[in-house]
Order: sequence, then structure tokens, then C-alpha cells
Amino acid sequence: MRINLTTYDFDLGVIGGGAAGLTITAGAARLGAKTLLVEKEPLLGGDCLHYGCVPSKTLIKSASVYHSIKNSHRFGLPNLDLPPIDFHKISQHIRAVIASIQHHDSVERFCGLGARVEFGPARFVDEHTIAITGRRFTAKQWVIATGSAPAIPQIPGLAQTAYLTNKEIFYLDRLPASMIILGAGAIAMEMAQAFSRLGTRVEVLQRSGQILSKEDKDLADIAMRALSEEGVNFHLDTTVLRARELGNCREILFRDNSSGKEIDLKAEAILVAMGRAPNIQDLGLAEIDLDFSAKGISVDNRLRTNHPHIYAAGDVTGKHQFTHAAGYEGGVVISNAIFHLPRKTDYTWLPWCTYIKPELASIGLNEKRALAAGVDYTVWQEDFIDNDRSRAEGNELGCIKLLLNKKEKPLGVQILGPHAGELLNEWVGLLNSGGKLATLASAIHPYPTFGEINKRVAGKFLSEKLFSNKVRKALSFFFSLRGRACELDEMRGDR
Repeated sequence: MRINLTTYDFDLGVIGGGAAGLTITAGAARLGAKTLLVEKEPLLGGDCLHYGCVPSKTLIKSASVYHSIKNSHRFGLPNLDLPPIDFHKISQHIRAVIASIQHHDSVERFCGLGARVEFGPARFVDEHTIAITGRRFTAKQWVIATGSAPAIPQIPGLAQTAYLTNKEIFYLDRLPASMIILGAGAIAMEMAQAFSRLGTRVEVLQRSGQILSKEDKDLADIAMRALSEEGVNFHLDTTVLRARELGNCREILFRDNSSGKEIDLKAEAILVAMGRAPNIQDLGLAEIDLDFSAKGISVDNRLRTNHPHIYAAGDVTGKHQFTHAAGYEGGVVISNAIFHLPRKTDYTWLPWCTYIKPELASIGLNEKRALAAGVDYTVWQEDFIDNDRSRAEGNELGCIKLLLNKKEKPLGVQILGPHAGELLNEWVGLLNSGGKLATLASAIHPYPTFGEINKRVAGKFLSEKLFSNKVRKALSFFFSLRGRACELDEMRGDR
């Protein structure tokens, strides 16, 4: 029997106080592990709480309410002449929402759970030791969960030009009259719609030929059309050539790759939303020979680095940059590091959502990924225009797509429409539990609800089998059913 005589200060050390780090710290401490949590910033909560999910969804809600009031005539209500919004008040509201959540991510809470919290930049001295402003701490096992930051592209002149990222966009003192957004991913699209609804003139520059480039083009194009109708102006298939600071405004020169024409745009603000980069600088990873690249820290399917006692989770791995993915990975680390059970990650049914209107939510494979993987599939679709609740609320845009493999098992689901993220949860439960489409199709859904669209798309697939010629002939043979009682041609003739 091998006995480890080395004594460490802590059983587990966690670097990073975001979604992954907090999940791991709370779990380990509650299970009895002597745990250290280190956070570089002055507050816990990470990017999601302070610069991401929470402030963005709060801003989106404010913009949605303002947009609904401005469009009250669509619901048979009087038109209202609204004054311009005061963005400083929206920013104050965002701060208040963050503060209401912050107590859950407080030092006091984690101390109450049994974890010690230290603030400051951590750097590895050796494989078991970190230094924080001159003080050293050792741990038997470590977790790196330092998250990610906005990736800043190498555009000539950008470094000398004032620009915004998700770090600043929610805390502006006033609403920009105009904004150029570089990128057309989820964050870019959410901010494009929100600021456009609040009154900013928004121009979006995208490198590829579609927005939300990881999504199916048909759904992304519908979403783009909806945003365009609200006033967002898109420039696809572009190359940004230069940025320039003009004092009272900023300028972007870009090339339209389809025509070759060079175009310059001027705006009060520039938002850079062109992806994320892992926070791995100054951690001393090279000094301890830990494998990493510009994309993130390399891990195996148990989230271990090349040093088996050092794990990495969340955005810092560069794989699935969602808060809920970070939380899931935190659970995987707990299983391996604390329970010592060899649990592997499985992202087969990882869901995600872009919170524009209409929302775009997805789980499993979409058509783009299925084609890339060489998977044969069929698509079953139901449109929101055929959903009674959707019609009643004036939401007739979008659809649900169900992908099935050759064995008629679900490969994935995409929903573009009202409350798509919430509607997807029914599929999260069904797919993760191995449930059958027949269960969903036969379940009673309340009427009228958006959720009926899930039942309808499953029922559409099953109805082709149930109401087939083969079934009709069998029923006719065994039970002497006599067939149709009405023909359209005869009915028209009677008239």
C-alpha cells in the first residue's frame, strides 16, 4: 500500500470564482474537503454575473419592455409617444439585479460552507504550490477555472481607437446614438437587438456569409430578417481593414468581399464581439509544463490536464463556453477529484440558446453539424404560425426542427421562436432520460401553450406511421371499416 507522507495546506485548491470554480468549491467544501478558492477580481461571480449572462438578460428585458410599449398598437392598444430612454437608469437597474444575486456568491456564504477565499492573482510556483502577492499556498489537487475574456482582433488602428467589449457595454452613462458591432455571434446579436430597440442605430459587420455561424443557415437567416425589420443593418462576408479614432466618433473601413468594394462606417461606439480567449496569462503554466494553447488548457474527458492532479473546467478549456456547461463540468471534477470516481464528460445533449427575439435554442446535432459528421438524417418541422398561443400573442415567426437518424432516434432539436429556451427544456429531460417520442406525443399538454409545438412535431413523425395505408388496410380487413364518407370533388359538385 502506497502512503503519501506529503502534507499540503489544502485538499483542493480552486483558481477562479466563476461558474465552474464556485460549483467545485461549494461541492468540495460541503463534502468535507479542506478547500481554497482564489479569485483575481475583488468580487466572486465571474464573467457571467458581472459582464455576461445576468447583465445581458437584464438589458434585454428592459429593451423588450420598451419595444413592446412602442408597438402597443399591434395589440389593439393606443399608440404612446415615449421619451428617449435614460441608459444610466438602465445601468443602475442592471447593477441592482447583480447585487441581489451577489450575496449568493459572497465570501461569507463560502466561508459558511467551510471554504477559505483569497483574492489576488495566482501563479503556480510548482505543481502543488501557488503564490498570491508573495504568499504561498499548497494543495494536493488543483482546479484551474479562470474563465475567458473578449478576444480582441488584430485590426490596424483598433488599439488606438476607443471600443467597447462586454466588460463595458452594460455600464455606459448614456445610450450611444450609433454603434458598429464587430462579429455576429450570440453576444453580438443580443446586443444588436437590445440597443436597436432602445434607439441606437446599429451596424453589424460579419466575416462569414451568415450570422450565428454555428447554427443552421435557414434559422439564422430568419433571425437576421427579424432583426433587420427592427432596424439592425447587416454587412455579411466582410473583411475589416482598419479602425480609426476621430474624436467625437469612430470609423471602421471594411471590404465587402462579394463586390470587392471598400466601405467606411462612422459611429459613436464600436462593440468588439468576435469570440473569447482563455484567461491563462500569468498563471505560470509553462513553468510547470502544463499543456495549453491559444485556445485553452488541454484536458482529457475527465477534465484532467497532463498533470493528473490538476484539473481545468469552464471557459478556460476553450471547449463549450456556456455557464451551464461550466456548472456541469464542475460536477465532473467533483466526481473525479473528491469521490475518486472516474466520471467522463458527455456533451451529447448540451443545450444552448441565443436570447434574441425570436429566441434560437438548440440541443444535440443540427443539420450543419450532422452534415459535417456525415450522419444521415431526416428533418421534421412544425411552424409557430400553426400554434394557437403563438398566433394569439402575435408571434408567428419561427419553427421547431427535429432531426432523426436512420433508426428514427433523435439526433437533435432546434427551436426558433418565442420562449425557445424554455421550450427546449422538455427535450432536455426527454433526451437525457432516453425517453421516447411516443411518450412526448401522447402526453397531455395544456391548451393553448407554446409547449404544444413539442408535442406536435413528435406527433407529426408518428402520425405518418399511425395513419399509413398499411394500418388502414389492416383495420379495414379485421374490423370491416368502410373508408371515406366524404370526397371533396363530390362536395364541390353538390354545391
